Amino acid sequence: MTIRVLLADDQTLLRSAFRVLVDSEPDMEVVGEAADGAQAVALAHSARPDVVLMDIRMPGTDGLAATRAISADPELAGVRIVMLTTFEVDEYVVQSLRAGASGFLGKGAEPEELLNAIRVAAAGEALLSPVATKGLIATFLAQSGTAAEGSDPAVRSERLTALTGREREVLVLVAGGHSNDEIAERLAVSPLTVKTHVNRAMAKLGARDRAQLVVIAYESGLVRPRVE
Repeated sequence: MTIRVLLADDQTLLRSAFRVLVDSEPDMEVVGEAADGAQAVALAHSARPDVVLMDIRMPGTDGLAATRAISADPELAGVRIVMLTTFEVDEYVVQSLRAGASGFLGKGAEPEELLNAIRVAAAGEALLSPVATKGLIATFLAQSGTAAEGSDPAVRSERLTALTGREREVLVLVAGGHSNDEIAERLAVSPLTVKTHVNRAMAKLGARDRAQLVVIAYESGLVRPRVE
């Protein structure tokens, strides 16, 4: 199956480089290019990509606003968004994950890292870099008192009441940056069983993917940030 990729970046030269790289892979194709967030949202509707490589900072409608718009649209539920950022430690990355992005990648990443990120995001089973993303979220949630703006701790904790004990246990391990195989080994169950628990947790919590589960785990207080 060919992975359909949409490129959203205001730098024409960078988009061209990404296009050459993506189109060189037998299992990928670029289906559109956007110079700003508004174009990205429009092309997400018309081109129906599997993955959007979205720059955070763009003129007009930025990547964050575009991510919110795409993630909030039921018709685009299958679209996965990978945020591209010049600085990997950036509070906008956390906001992007809250808005529905699947993960983030620095613009200085190696070509193979970018291609792998696209494949992982398209699969929807893991974060691009679980440990790095988890650490980033922990850092900024700790700085902001762990809570999302305007939300009540009790309300956030109530979101977890629908989970079973095992689903909570799996959620903690997901927030710790562990893969399904690693979680399966720790809990002495099969990776398929872990995947089932993860999928059920996402459904109950309204999470698009594992990135959202990590955010929820921290915002609900189930996992406490530890900043070194």
